[in-house]
Amino acid sequence: MNVIWIAAAMFAVVMIGLVVWVLVQNTQDQKKNEQLQTQMNELRRDLLGLSTAQTKSTTKLETIADVVAGRLEAVTAALKDGVKDSAEVTSKITSEAQNAMSTELKNTREQISQIQKQLGEVQQAGAQMHQTAQTLENILGGTKSRGSLGEMTLERLLEDSLPQAHFATQFKFQSGEAADAVIFLRDKKLLAIDSKFPLEAFRRMTEEGEEARKAFISAVKVHADSISRKYIVADEGTLDFAMMFVPSESVYYELLMSADQRGMPLDEYCRSKKIVAVSPNTLYAHLCVIGMGMRGMQIEENAKRLSDTLRGMRMQLDKFAESFEKIGTHLKNAQLSYAEADKRYDKASSSLDGMLSGAEPSSLAKGDGQGTLALPAAIAEKKSA
Repeated sequence: MNVIWIAAAMFAVVMIGLVVWVLVQNTQDQKKNEQLQTQMNELRRDLLGLSTAQTKSTTKLETIADVVAGRLEAVTAALKDGVKDSAEVTSKITSEAQNAMSTELKNTREQISQIQKQLGEVQQAGAQMHQTAQTLENILGGTKSRGSLGEMTLERLLEDSLPQAHFATQFKFQSGEAADAVIFLRDKKLLAIDSKFPLEAFRRMTEEGEEARKAFISAVKVHADSISRKYIVADEGTLDFAMMFVPSESVYYELLMSADQRGMPLDEYCRSKKIVAVSPNTLYAHLCVIGMGMRGMQIEENAKRLSDTLRGMRMQLDKFAESFEKIGTHLKNAQLSYAEADKRYDKASSSLDGMLSGAEPSSLAKGDGQGTLALPAAIAEKKSA
């Protein structure tokens, strides 16, 4: 019985729950229906607005179509006129282009003629250069000619850089060897310069390649040894180094770029023999520095002479000051003597005046009145003088 009652109670609870759920669902459905109705109303308004906008857009499109049609007609007319004008312009441009091309062709022909003329001149200049090169080749063909060229170049560089009194050419040493040039430095020192032109070895190297470089290196070493042996003579006042003048920049460049079999650079070997290898450009730079040093030493000597002169003037001024001081002392003593004599004169004059004023008239009458009375006046005149 209790089970039945419990089952009935549970059934009643379930039914009440179903009724409540149905009511809740109805309420929610009603709300959803209201929301749907609201959305439907909004859609109707939007559709109405779209319809109105479409109507307006259609009107505007018709207006735009009319405007476009009018403009198309105007453009068509303009194109027709343009085609007509373009034909005239094209004809004019074609005519001008033909005239311009004709002018340019004429100018081109003239330029070609000038170029051909210039080519002829260049060929002629090339022939002259070849002839000149051949002449130079003949000049440099002999060792004596190359030596003369190097000596002449060296002499010109010395003349352009130093005063004539500071260098000499073909300077002979006591051994009988003659250096191409020496520079006279301070304290009677000499800097020897000898010109060497290993052209044969250089020419072989340029013609035969690296195989002939050994002969070039050997020739340069022989020249360096010869200069070191002949022109570095300490007993005759030379410096402990000399210069080897290479009159060609290309030969000098190869000298700098060459090294012997042991890997020692050729210029380093020359320095080890107390020989400085120089080209025309580097020698000119060295000579300019030497010239500046000589001018500096001359300025130093002039300054020394001026200092000696000023020192002599100082001594003379000191002597003059001593004499002047003696004169001042004598003048001061004379002034003191004069002041002392003046005081004594005043005393004597006062005493004499007192004596004269106290004497009797008879004694004045008996004496020589002129001589006695004239004495104070003479003394007074002497004092005033």
